[in-house]
Amino acid sequence: MPAYIMLNRYTSQGSAKVRQSPGRIDALKQLFKANGAEIKQVFLVMGNYDTVLVVEAPDDETCARLSLTIGAAGNVRVETLRAFTEDEFRRIVSAML
Repeated sequence: MPAYIMLNRYTSQGSAKVRQSPGRIDALKQLFKANGAEIKQVFLVMGNYDTVLVVEAPDDETCARLSLTIGAAGNVRVETLRAFTEDEFRRIVSAML
């Protein structure tokens, strides 16, 4: 299943309700599962982002829909990256023209 990295920054609303974040993560895990996706890891990070999610989804459209749903809740701004495994990277590079 394709992997994605979701880089999240708290909005003012999210910062004000940061103590509710663990419950929101639990709800997100259920939402992802209901859509055939999975949150593999959650990290609190320091730097330009506040949290990072490593997720798997069946396709780009599903991941985009979930990313938009997260952002629409207003607690974080989401930047989603498609992540390729080492094996996928090797296949891509070996097929270069």
